[in-house]
Amino acid sequence: MTREVPERIVVVRDSSPADPGRDGLYTADELYDATPYRESLDARAYAWSLEERSPGSLLSRALHDEGIDQALGRWCDPRHLVGVMGGHAALRGSEAYADAARLGRLLGAEHTVATGGGPGAMEAANLGASLALAEDSALDEALAVLSTAPTFRPSVDDWVAAARRARSVWPDPSPTLGVPTWHYGHEPSNLFPTAIAKYFRNAQREAILLQICDAGIVFLPGAAGTVQEIFQDACENFYAGDGKVAPMVLIGKRYWTETLPAWPLLTGLARGRAMEAHVHLVDTVDEAAALFAAAG
Repeated sequence: MTREVPERIVVVRDSSPADPGRDGLYTADELYDATPYRESLDARAYAWSLEERSPGSLLSRALHDEGIDQALGRWCDPRHLVGVMGGHAALRGSEAYADAARLGRLLGAEHTVATGGGPGAMEAANLGASLALAEDSALDEALAVLSTAPTFRPSVDDWVAAARRARSVWPDPSPTLGVPTWHYGHEPSNLFPTAIAKYFRNAQREAILLQICDAGIVFLPGAAGTVQEIFQDACENFYAGDGKVAPMVLIGKRYWTETLPAWPLLTGLARGRAMEAHVHLVDTVDEAAALFAAAG
């Protein structure tokens, strides 16, 4: 006689502000649902993640992130995504920020743009992509509005308020994705993605972000995080066969050969592999966008 084993039921009991049963991606308005910022869902979830280490809270995070995974898969199908990776330090009002925004707009004309969802170059690329089909003057107007609050320090609320004003410049944004994490919760998520896949687990989020960018990735100047993303992506392409390699485009010849010389190592890895013809080093966002336009 076979003994029946009762189904195991797990009940999660904790104080997580983020629903462990969530089955959809976030919007910026959901994350920034209250003022001041410290009372918003985004801030409360970050504070909770720092404080709670109980088994129930760990399970809650895992369930939440699994739900985000499933929702992200549905959102991406049948889109083809180009990733834009870059540093968080680019200030609104700077030339670097404007260039990243223009890159996002150029790429967004033919592709869906995905970023890590944070501030700086990531925010700029999401902004530009959201305005891909807007009038030419819309980006300039949005950049001018944003320059009034260059960074989220000392006031996240001022930074968010400027973003809300900039979003009103064009009320019908093109689809664009942000994939941030509460691991970096001290850097708030930007408001310009039309869909936000926010994770608790950073390692899971990084791997998924690279994986979903099936049309390739552009790497703007950045620091340790961007360098990590370059070689994490390179590892996937190194072992990929013909037809499976996604283009890698690094912007900033001097930066990637002298300041942080990732390019010589990247080309060394690529030599003789299927990825060799798909790694590029350029100096301008126009050159980068042209490579994806040609591929499209």
